[in-house]
Amino acid sequence: MNSLYDVLRRPLVTEKSNYLSGKLHQYVFEVAEDATRTMVKDAVETIFKVTVLRVNVINVPAKRSRRARSRRLAVRNPGYKKAIVTLAAEDRLPIFEGVE
Repeated sequence: MNSLYDVLRRPLVTEKSNYLSGKLHQYVFEVAEDATRTMVKDAVETIFKVTVLRVNVINVPAKRSRRARSRRLAVRNPGYKKAIVTLAAEDRLPIFEGVE
């Protein structure tokens, strides 16, 4: 990884992440495979200029499915690493907000 901008790959916007951002001030990102908690914290604080309280990191496994005829396992979606970032109560990230 070259810089802090390579740590965060993309925001994950789902129904669950919308609930987390609205009620609990938690935001979900897909991060690089070799990213650590401190790297994610530094990246979010410098890019968005907010205060990060906690970072939880989860390795999401690949989704597998069976082929009907040969019964082999095929990987449908590759695995990735995601980070749930908890911000201070007064901070918000505008990329997760809807139309205001």
